[in-house]
Amino acid sequence: MPMCVTRRLLLLLILWTLTAGSAWAFPIVDSDGRVVMLERPFTRIISLYGAHTRNLIDMGAGEQIVAVGRSDHQLPDLPRISFRDDPERLLALKPDLVLIRPMISRAYPQLAKRLEQSGVSVVSLQPAAVDELFRYWEILGRLSGHEQGAKQLIAGFGAGLAEIRLKVDYLTRQERRQVYFESMHKQMKTFAPGSMAIFVLESAGGINVAADATQVRKTNIAAYGKERILARANQIDIFLAQKGRMNPVTIEMIKKEPGFHVIKAVRENRIFLIDEKLVSRPTMGLLEGIQTVHDILYPQAGRETR
Repeated sequence: MPMCVTRRLLLLLILWTLTAGSAWAFPIVDSDGRVVMLERPFTRIISLYGAHTRNLIDMGAGEQIVAVGRSDHQLPDLPRISFRDDPERLLALKPDLVLIRPMISRAYPQLAKRLEQSGVSVVSLQPAAVDELFRYWEILGRLSGHEQGAKQLIAGFGAGLAEIRLKVDYLTRQERRQVYFESMHKQMKTFAPGSMAIFVLESAGGINVAADATQVRKTNIAAYGKERILARANQIDIFLAQKGRMNPVTIEMIKKEPGFHVIKAVRENRIFLIDEKLVSRPTMGLLEGIQTVHDILYPQAGRETR
């Protein structure tokens, strides 16, 4: 059922509340299988992923960040560095923790090795599915010594999700919109079932017409192809596409794509773009993404509640 992920996440929130305060995070095992023994909170953190930065700020740990990634503009007064830089540039900032994600580990394995040789802890984190979201936030809270801030983040997310869920529960099956959610236009790719983006879509009340998409490796992306999209042409009420660095697309590009004129959503001019940060990053921005998608799919419902 489309809403099973949302129900499962709400159940996880209840279980997390009952078990909060346990010491399961000692030792901490990151997304790459690296084990970090946490003896005390880290106080000089380099964050090389914008989602880590956003979550640390929201937990109250923003002052512990000493540098951010090259494309991260959330803390404009801090140095911006790249995982491609010479590790000595990172070491010059005297960090005690460098936060990365698996993509960086795979592309630059020598970075973590060099940092660890100098006594700097390296933790790679990125929840692979929405079910891992709360654990990810709790780990960040423990690493920074802001467990209470992490608890507030989790509780706030659960409350916001439940509020949106109430709106969706009023929709009948016939009212629910069927959506194709594009991740990468040039490659005709969508999102994998269980990914953050599909969680956003289904939590907003949308039905994923590409639920049979094939996941690409262990990423959030799934292959679909034009032929399969066009085979569902008359089922697609809404054509939704993320927009950002991963998918620099425009509505006009989608309209002009050869063959797309037969898609119901294209014929009826129901093509919408949404900032990739609101659907792909494991932050509180997911709530804004869910609400934004809900308003796109059900604009009349939004007006009735105002």
